[in-house]
Amino acid sequence: MDAMRETIEKIVASPVPVVTFVAPSGGRAASAGFFILESGDLAAMAPGTNTGAAHPVLMAGQMDAVMKEKVENDAAASLRSITTKRGRNSALAEAAVRESKSFTEKEALENHLIDLVAADVPALVAALDGRTVTRFDGRTQILVLRGATLEVYDKTWRQRIISAIADPNIALVLLVIGALAIYVEFSSPGLIAPGVIGAILVLLGLSAISVLPINWLGAALLLVSITLFALEAKFAAHGVLAAGATVSMVLGALMLIDSPLPELRIHWSTAIGLALPFSLITATLVSLAVRARRNKVVTGENGMIGETGSAVTDLAPAGKVFVHGEYWNAVARENLAAGARVRVTGIHQLTLTVEPETDGTGG
Repeated sequence: MDAMRETIEKIVASPVPVVTFVAPSGGRAASAGFFILESGDLAAMAPGTNTGAAHPVLMAGQMDAVMKEKVENDAAASLRSITTKRGRNSALAEAAVRESKSFTEKEALENHLIDLVAADVPALVAALDGRTVTRFDGRTQILVLRGATLEVYDKTWRQRIISAIADPNIALVLLVIGALAIYVEFSSPGLIAPGVIGAILVLLGLSAISVLPINWLGAALLLVSITLFALEAKFAAHGVLAAGATVSMVLGALMLIDSPLPELRIHWSTAIGLALPFSLITATLVSLAVRARRNKVVTGENGMIGETGSAVTDLAPAGKVFVHGEYWNAVARENLAAGARVRVTGIHQLTLTVEPETDGTGG
């Protein structure tokens, strides 16, 4: 409401006439947009647009009966003041606040909520040329727009980035991907890039989420899901942890924003689109871990067990052998001649225990 009031104040105080225009076709000016539409010196709509539904609501939670009545009366009085001064249908405008009524461009024109209907900006400028406008202070002014140059004010890159991040769906995606990148950095210290990128993404996501009404149960479910995904990657739980994490992430995402406004909620597509890739990544990591556990150990003392080589000296029973490209002290279970093929069965400190390599046990 504060941002809307500031916008209306600037429109009313403008030294030149301000035309508010709802476009393109399919667009709408609902809620605060209806107040801004009615505040213009001239109000216009494109075919196929709608306006109204301006009942005040909170971003989070519910208002009690007394507060609801106070806010509703304040909004209705503000809109009555604007529309009366602009010479529009204040009673019907008030109904948009108290009863959440909505109007098509045709209904708005017929009921004197707007001044004209135009297909696009060039058509609007042509229709306004030569029109007399009564300003908010009562002065009249004739619009001379023939041959006027239209300047389009696009958002700067900074405004575009902030606008994109302000979408709770994008903010959640940044937050989750950032958490994943930080987990990768902790799992493989020294990569640096995942940690830096993850920190930036998490901060961007938190900057947007922090100004939204947070349901802490949803936030807790998201933390639980990330924890379960990490545990599934560390311990092979046969998919139980991953399944729980997927369900927890979907529910947490849907419950994260506590607001009656659909624009501020997390979409089903976003929730599922985050949970499924995480599940696939976790399943891949688990499968790699299970395969690694099944493979023969190739490092350390256990990696020597089963290796084959040859006796360098007679083993009676002690002597030297050549195994794994290295010379070792060895003890055989039976006397062996130099040059005999041997297989390692054990290791104690720096001495191998070997036995003769046979066809049944040899590599």
